[in-house]
Amino acid sequence: MEMTDTYSPVGVILHGSTPPEELIDLCRLVEDCEFGELWLSEDYFFLGGISSTAVALQSTERIPVGLGIISAVVRHPAVTAMELSTIARLFPGRMMAGIGHGVPAWTQQMGLYPASPLTSMREAVTAIRRLLEGETLTEEGDYFSFDEVVLTHPAEGVPLYCGVVGPKSLELSGEIADGTVASVVAAPRYLEFARAAIARGAEVSGRDADQHRLPTFALYNVDTDREKAREAAKALLAFYLAAVGPTAMTGVYEVNDQLSDMISRGGPDVVAAEMPEEWLDTFAIAGEPDECAEKITDLLGAGATSVVLAPVPPDNGRELIELTASSVLPLL
Repeated sequence: MEMTDTYSPVGVILHGSTPPEELIDLCRLVEDCEFGELWLSEDYFFLGGISSTAVALQSTERIPVGLGIISAVVRHPAVTAMELSTIARLFPGRMMAGIGHGVPAWTQQMGLYPASPLTSMREAVTAIRRLLEGETLTEEGDYFSFDEVVLTHPAEGVPLYCGVVGPKSLELSGEIADGTVASVVAAPRYLEFARAAIARGAEVSGRDADQHRLPTFALYNVDTDREKAREAAKALLAFYLAAVGPTAMTGVYEVNDQLSDMISRGGPDVVAAEMPEEWLDTFAIAGEPDECAEKITDLLGAGATSVVLAPVPPDNGRELIELTASSVLPLL
């Protein structure tokens, strides 16, 4: 998807805890405030990502809308392709589709965590792209089978993104996808690491790594009271770090051993109580408007093609969106 100069490189993602009946007004607010992208999450078992994306597109007029992200294994790729093609044809040129492994704790609740997430991801993304382009698939993979499957309403040119974290998955994304969704907690040093892995993968398939988009999600709170903003972001950062555990995002900052120890002694409560202030500086965007603008600029400089703000706490999203539009976006 081509992003035009009329849009800001700053977007917003609406959290899965957002009540469905509030989606329409919030989506319109994000567009009216002139953010550059709007993303909808699919965190199991909160909001349905595909239906929410359709609502967001119907509720707005111009803003690109991202589905970020759905698990590769929760739906058969043929069903995912059918859903994406329907939305893409209704709203040409406005949808970005993110596909990831899925949070293991959630997919395991459905008995769906595969032995090889890389293989299932490759099979799913490749099949979805081929079906969207109008191919007829008859093949049997390790995870997905197709018997003369063809879409009645294909839709070419839908940008497919992989929502992944580790080096092998990043290389796969560079090889097969149009972009990579960097999860919340992604910081500048990690983005440089990710860009290098994506480039290695792009070389395998002959893709242009410079054209590979890297929208980067960020836990976010802004306030004229710096400490209030940081305190608001701290609890959710601790929850996320404890839920996901040590990853490449934290590993490039050499804090994985420390994080593992905290998690083993009490999960998010211990992480929140003991995390150094530097972690909040590094792994979230929280503070006064000028500080937030500087951190957004740092992420863009490290390789993010857009910075997608995840307002925390989510129930304060409207106020944070409006304050960001008035006090942060003008500084960029």
